[in-house]
Amino acid sequence: MDLSHEGPSPPEGIHLRPATHDDYEDVAAFTRDTWTEVSDYLPDVYHDWIDGENKRTLVADAGDAIAGIAQAVMLSPSEAWTQGMRVNPAFRGQGVSEAVTRALFGWAREQGAAVARNMVFSWNEAGMGQSRSLGYEPVAEFRWLHPEPAAGDLPATVTSRVDTAWSFWTASEARTRLAGLALDMDESWAMRELTRGMLRRASEETALLAVTREDGTRGLAYRTRTLTRDGENGTEQWAEYGVGAWADPEAAETLLRAVAVDAADCGADRTRVLIPEHPQTVSDGAYLRAELGEHPDFVFAADLTGV
Repeated sequence: MDLSHEGPSPPEGIHLRPATHDDYEDVAAFTRDTWTEVSDYLPDVYHDWIDGENKRTLVADAGDAIAGIAQAVMLSPSEAWTQGMRVNPAFRGQGVSEAVTRALFGWAREQGAAVARNMVFSWNEAGMGQSRSLGYEPVAEFRWLHPEPAAGDLPATVTSRVDTAWSFWTASEARTRLAGLALDMDESWAMRELTRGMLRRASEETALLAVTREDGTRGLAYRTRTLTRDGENGTEQWAEYGVGAWADPEAAETLLRAVAVDAADCGADRTRVLIPEHPQTVSDGAYLRAELGEHPDFVFAADLTGV
């Protein structure tokens, strides 16, 4: 199926179509060495990645090679997440990324999306430039924090009450700095607007941690998932938290203690907590001696209402 009509015309001899499992070798061949800083995830997850509902994965087919690939996923009725944009080095500079992206924008808008977002590593200058050229604008910046799991009891001031957590989030500086976004609970490495419903789901299925004091609620975190990753000493179990937000260092200390206990209860070897990239928040983590991610990540958004 040729999808060229859904956006600007691809380069001559290239047509857009849904990705298939048979495309794996061609895609893996040009994505294995995408970056020198980190390994590319696509060759490892490709077959599972292209399957599933509420998503569209397109390749730019050049006949004897795959010129590019990208995916859009609907995270909510109005929010799309785009990811996995890769262009074969032999076809760069020919308009492949624009053709694929515009086709995905068209698909997302047909599903009802008003916005499409993506994520770019802060060291990925080419990715940032490409995103801006395709109509994305920067909206948020975050960093990972890695408190060490520690067995014990949850602090007495930590509750799982949804309304309590939601009240804190709506008035928090973290919400402003993250443009209201936090990690999705189904799609890994994807951010969407944090809703009361997501917090309710976390309280029922994973974990919701809200720090309360006499002067009100002072912190919030929720667990999105546990996952398995390869570490230096073999396979490791990770617990991931969709956001870590707090009002002051004292609340941060209590919240990170709760995260450490919850992670240990899950049998996790490591954690990662998404926090706003802000001097106060990041230095709070350093002050509390939690490991900080080396680089921040940027989130961009494209308005689809006028695409």
